[in-house]
Amino acid sequence: MNGRGIAAGKRSEERPSRQINVVLRSPEPIASVTVDETEAVASTKSQALPQYLSLYQEIQKELDHLVGLDNIKDLVFEVYAFLQIAHMRTDAGLLSNAHVYHMIFKGNPGTGKTTVARIIAKMLQKMGVLSKGHLIEVERADLVGEYIGHTAQKTRDLVKKSLGGVLFIDEAYSLARGGEKDFGKEAIDTLVKSMEDQKNQFILILAGYSGEMDFFLRTNPGLPSRFPIQLDFPDYTVDQLIQISEMMAKERDYILMPQSIIKMKEHLLNERNDSLHAFSNARYVRNVIEKAIRHQAVRLLNQYRSGQPGKQELMTLRPEDLKMDKR
Repeated sequence: MNGRGIAAGKRSEERPSRQINVVLRSPEPIASVTVDETEAVASTKSQALPQYLSLYQEIQKELDHLVGLDNIKDLVFEVYAFLQIAHMRTDAGLLSNAHVYHMIFKGNPGTGKTTVARIIAKMLQKMGVLSKGHLIEVERADLVGEYIGHTAQKTRDLVKKSLGGVLFIDEAYSLARGGEKDFGKEAIDTLVKSMEDQKNQFILILAGYSGEMDFFLRTNPGLPSRFPIQLDFPDYTVDQLIQISEMMAKERDYILMPQSIIKMKEHLLNERNDSLHAFSNARYVRNVIEKAIRHQAVRLLNQYRSGQPGKQELMTLRPEDLKMDKR
C-alpha cells in the first residue's frame, strides 16, 4: 500500500467527493455503496454491512474538515476499503491475512500529522484492528534514558502503554543523531524488537521533517521495510492557510473582516518569503487567531466602557486586532 500520489492543494470543484450513499433495497440489512471516484467503484460494488458504512461516513466528516491533504485522505479510504473487503472475504470463507500498518509521516511542523494519526487510530479501532484506538504521543526525551539499560526500559514501558493503540513519535529522526554510542540507537533497537514481539498489537508512527526522516531510515537497513505506509504531508499554500484561519475563527464564533483577511494574507506571504525553511504551519495561524481574539477583547472593553457591544461586533475581528510580529 502506498500513501504517496496526489499532491495537496485546494480541492477543485472538478474533484469528486467520496460521499457514500446507503440505499436499502430489501428487508434484510444489506446496503449498496456508491463512490463518486471511478477508481474506487470496483472495490465498493460489493454488498457491505451498514455499520461499516456509517463508520466511514463518520471518519469522512472529520477528514472533510481538513484543508488539503488529498493524498492522506486517499490513503485513509484505501485502508477502510481494504478492511471492509477483508471482512467480506472472511464471511465468504476466504483467506484474509493480517496487514502491517506501521507508518512514516514526513512533513514540516503544523501540517496535520498528529491530527491524521488520531483519525487513523480511531478508524482502526472501530474496524477491529486496534482494541483501544488511543494515541500515545512522545518524543526523544520520553524514550531515551540517562544510563545503559534505562532507555530500553523507558521504551518498553511506552510500548506497553500504547498496546491496543498508536505510538506516535514526533521528530523520530533525533533518535539517530548521536551515532552508534548514543542511547537513541538503543531506543530504535527496542522499538524494532517490540514491533516483532507485539506484532499487530499496536501501530508505530514515526514523524518528522522529510529530509531528516529519509536520513533516519537509511541508518538502519531493516527500517524501511517495517514501515510499508509512508506518507508525505505537503506544505499548505498561503490560500489554504487563509482558509484554515477562517475555519478556526468560525469554530470560535468569530468572523474575519475582508480587510483582516487581506492583512493576514500579506503577513503570511512575507513570512513564507523571509523564512529559511518552508513555512506552512497551521499552528502558527491558530496562534495568530487566538492572539487576535485577545486583542479584540481589550479593544471592545476600552471602546464600550459604559455599554454593551452588539452581537456582530462581538464576533468581528478587525484588522487592528491582528497584531502580528515577525517570527
